[in-house]
Amino acid sequence: MTTPDVMVIGAGAAGLFCAAQAGQLGLKVVLIDHAPKLAEKIRISGGGRCNFTNREATPANYVSENPHFARSALARYPSSEFIALVQRYGIAFHEKHKGQLFCDDSAEQIIRMLLTECERGGVERWQPCSVSDVQSDEAGGWRLQTDRGVVHTPQLVIATGGLPVPKIGATDFGLKLAERLGHRLVAPRTALVPLTFAANDWAPFVPMAGIAMPVCISTRTPTGGKGKKAFVETQFFEDLLFTHRGLSGPAVLQISSFWRPGHAITIDLLPGTDVLEHLLKAKQQSRRHLGNELAGLLTQRLADAWLQMLGVDGTQAMPQVPDAQLRRIAESLQAWSLTPAGTEGWNKAEVMAGGVDTRDLSSQTMASKHHPSLYFIGEVVDVTGWLGGYNFQWAWASAVACAQALKQSQQDTLSKP
Repeated sequence: MTTPDVMVIGAGAAGLFCAAQAGQLGLKVVLIDHAPKLAEKIRISGGGRCNFTNREATPANYVSENPHFARSALARYPSSEFIALVQRYGIAFHEKHKGQLFCDDSAEQIIRMLLTECERGGVERWQPCSVSDVQSDEAGGWRLQTDRGVVHTPQLVIATGGLPVPKIGATDFGLKLAERLGHRLVAPRTALVPLTFAANDWAPFVPMAGIAMPVCISTRTPTGGKGKKAFVETQFFEDLLFTHRGLSGPAVLQISSFWRPGHAITIDLLPGTDVLEHLLKAKQQSRRHLGNELAGLLTQRLADAWLQMLGVDGTQAMPQVPDAQLRRIAESLQAWSLTPAGTEGWNKAEVMAGGVDTRDLSSQTMASKHHPSLYFIGEVVDVTGWLGGYNFQWAWASAVACAQALKQSQQDTLSKP
């Protein structure tokens, strides 16, 4: 019967890094995962180049019912620490946008680095291997029923990720286990995901599919309070992409983490431009048709589709267009309000929002407040980063905080008379 110091369930970013760190601190670690292929989510991230962290990661870049929970782990293991590790392995990378770091070559380099780190720590890896049952034992540790038999361990780490992309192995194992063991859950929901609209409502915009443009996008999120402060507004300046079913692109992925069903999103398609002033000036100086004038701000395809959606004749000469009509066009472009019907779902979501309620965990150690020898790290916890490497940084930081706590717990146990 195997008796490691630590069992880590889940060999994704957080699980691999935690196992490696704990092993290098001198703990005997077994890392277990049910999926036949290792770290698929890392492999497909960033278009295959792995946006492995963000230089600018701070607690402000995370969504959680308790936004301060991530502060301790992120402060103790900032992005500069992981960047230094990547550099020690000679992995070339570049900054693409707003602090987002990508491998020059392939996400496989990050996976190989994590595996090498695990080897340095003497981590034993069981994969594929499923865990069918987890029970606490009389000694305060854990008894696991696995495909390889029964395992007893004094400390257990749950790093099973979230629900996105079930085809590569995502399950609700960690969520169900947490709930069964008395932890509260923040209802899981899709995040960093394209938004969709009812077919009839979206029909006028289908011709715009494939158009991308920088926008300012915002939504108002309920806070649970009363009166004027019952909502908080969140906005992003990013690129928008029209699709056949709705909206995507970085702007929409970002706002999707804050959007709630039944609420509207508002889009300024021409941020930094006073569209009404431009059109009124053109009315005095231009002889072009309205559609051609508007195409100078947008594209011809978008201008034509937009005017058709509004029911406005784009062939009108600018001097003949009523001011009221110009005002309507400008408002529609700079304060476009629409209510999504939903999202593209777990198959398209990059991450899960919600998860194990942080009120039941220690922000310093990631340990359960109900079971001190049980830890939750990474995406399974109610901490969700913005688009751009923030979720990987949470995986690394929560893994290190947990590994250090595992070692300290072992030392405390050994020092007892």
